[in-house]
Amino acid sequence: MKKISALVLCFIMSFGLLGSFVMAGEPETSVDIMFVHDTHSHLNPFATVEDGKTQVLGGFAKLKTLIKEQKALNPDTLLLDAGDFSMGTLIQAVYEEEASEIRMLGELGIDVSTLGNHEFDYKASGIANMMNNAVASGDPIPAMVMCNVDWESMEEKGLTKDQEMLKAAFEKIGMKDYVMVEKNGVKIAVTGMIGIDSIACIPNPPLEFKDPVEAVKATVAHIKEKEEADMIVCISHGGTWEDPEKSEDEILAKAVPELDVIISGHTHTKLDEAIVHGSTYIVSVGEYGKYLGSLSLVKNREGRWDLMNYEPITVGEEVLADPETQAKVNALMDMVDSKYLEQFGLTKDEVLCENDVEFCPQSDLSEKHTELNLGSIIADSYTYAAEQLLGEGTVAVSVAPAGTIRDSYPLGNITTETVFNSFSLGIGEDGIPGYPLIGVYLTGAELKTVAEIDSTVSDLMTTARLYTDGLYWHYNPNRMLLNKATDVFLVNGDEVREELVDDQLYLVVTDFYSSQMLGNVTNMSYGLLSIVPKFADGTVIENYEDAVLKDAEGNELKAWTAIANYMKSMEDTDGNGIPNMDKKYAKEEGRKVIEDSKNIGDLIKNPNKFFFIIIGLVILIIAIFVGIILLVRKVIRKIRKRK
Repeated sequence: MKKISALVLCFIMSFGLLGSFVMAGEPETSVDIMFVHDTHSHLNPFATVEDGKTQVLGGFAKLKTLIKEQKALNPDTLLLDAGDFSMGTLIQAVYEEEASEIRMLGELGIDVSTLGNHEFDYKASGIANMMNNAVASGDPIPAMVMCNVDWESMEEKGLTKDQEMLKAAFEKIGMKDYVMVEKNGVKIAVTGMIGIDSIACIPNPPLEFKDPVEAVKATVAHIKEKEEADMIVCISHGGTWEDPEKSEDEILAKAVPELDVIISGHTHTKLDEAIVHGSTYIVSVGEYGKYLGSLSLVKNREGRWDLMNYEPITVGEEVLADPETQAKVNALMDMVDSKYLEQFGLTKDEVLCENDVEFCPQSDLSEKHTELNLGSIIADSYTYAAEQLLGEGTVAVSVAPAGTIRDSYPLGNITTETVFNSFSLGIGEDGIPGYPLIGVYLTGAELKTVAEIDSTVSDLMTTARLYTDGLYWHYNPNRMLLNKATDVFLVNGDEVREELVDDQLYLVVTDFYSSQMLGNVTNMSYGLLSIVPKFADGTVIENYEDAVLKDAEGNELKAWTAIANYMKSMEDTDGNGIPNMDKKYAKEEGRKVIEDSKNIGDLIKNPNKFFFIIIGLVILIIAIFVGIILLVRKVIRKIRKRK
């Protein structure tokens, strides 16, 4: 019996070991993905302020090196881009003609891409020409996906000329709701969409869009019905936010749990760890190609995917540039001087200013609610340029919103390219890249509203953080909404305080893009914080093109050239023939002062009209509530009396 028992035990153990061997021998089904988003025309490495210090990051040739290293390990790595591949450096000056950005995504080997809001900055004709020329180039380009363009609604109303142009371009480039890609034997469905906030950032959108969540949900249902997809990925230009109720890609993950991965663009968020909702992973690696996203997934027994590894890889100075890719970038960049900068009397490598002032990172503009020197210098440059045109002392206030400032200024030489990168948005009515400056008139009461927009709305909409020249204010973050600004006043060119007169008109200079975004601020405040730009005679401006600042020859005053010329005007303090950065930017000037106090006196001092409106509403609500209680008590007494 002992021998029989031993034999049985050996048999069971052998069977178990055999089973383990068979299971261990089964190859894991895995997928590797690398991705970028919000590269914003940053084809070359660039100096920027990151983690509080000047660094040189990014560059498509370095991205190519990292991708080639990964492809050597796994040739079936899936490469994705989540939009906003354009608008951010001088290469965008040839966006329409050369389609440089999308062609270089093809050079990287990107399999699938989508569109972001900044692809629409050059209007319908710009994006159509870019797509058509990308196809005409014959270079490899990514497959394009976007599932929430509402062609059905537009066709029912009759397509406009711009919509017909875009529909033809979309068809030419092969834009689809989704594409199927096979990697390592795994069938992957890739869809894409543009989010609600992203759509709101398109000036005068030429297309209509479906609700992104509902569109993705319908697309995924179609994929489930028609395709044998092992994995579903969404390349989203929706983004994530700290507030979960605003975090569009988190809302998407919860609403469409069938998604396995969401590559999240638009908000320039860098996630060091994936956000997980159910079996959906959300990943994001920031802007400008400073980081390359890398993740590996393994299929589990339930048929979903487990994230085994996720890493934002730094594209730093230690990464060697791929020579062939760099040569292609150089060839495209060489066109910029002759085709664009020559008309401004500049070259891309020209040193405008030597800088030994530490400017804050661009990310601080939205993350920190205080005076910041990067915002101040741009506002100052608007005043300088406008007064060169209109005369000394003509400008009362200049405004630079955080959402328009795209990069910071590093230590060392600041070149034309560096300045352009800091304000690289849009195109003018003249068809020349770069948004122009505009001059409008606001009342003193409206300038107080400007301060309140920064003090109240910008905590909810960080792109509306405002940095100004001429307009100063104190604010208390502990006060009630719409009543946080406590002291708003002007400081003139002689550094003298001036009180605002509510019904007096003041000349205000800002960029054209900001004027188009005023509606978003009004909506965010439910119409309470409304600003109505006017001409000098008080007439309301109907078309902001009429307020564009132009020189005697009719040339638009571009925002980025205002910054460049301001830096060139600075004093050469070391006598080497190159201007030096003004030392005043090394310290705060009291433009925006925080009064972080919960003292009752500080909470109610200098009340504005909204304070009394809100107090009145509170009193009314209390009165109604007390009235209801008294009425109920009266009814109860009557009932008791009858009984």
